Amino acid sequence: MMDLGKWLIFVGAFFIVFGLVLLLVQKLPFGFGKLPGDIFIKRDNFTFYFPLATSLLISLLLTLILNLIFWFLRK
Repeated sequence: MMDLGKWLIFVGAFFIVFGLVLLLVQKLPFGFGKLPGDIFIKRDNFTFYFPLATSLLISLLLTLILNLIFWFLRK
């Protein structure tokens, strides 16, 4: 039961940090969602947006962060 409590605290802290990062990222000049490689098509009455480069960058950053966290927890 103690492990479940520690895990829930870790997940909660992760979501708090992730939320703060999302709030701070919006204030950056280049901004996520506007990177080269993001697909944006606008026609008369149709708009399609797929943040491909942003998704890849976020996936890479989360993979690195989580691998570092789990590596430190194993030691």
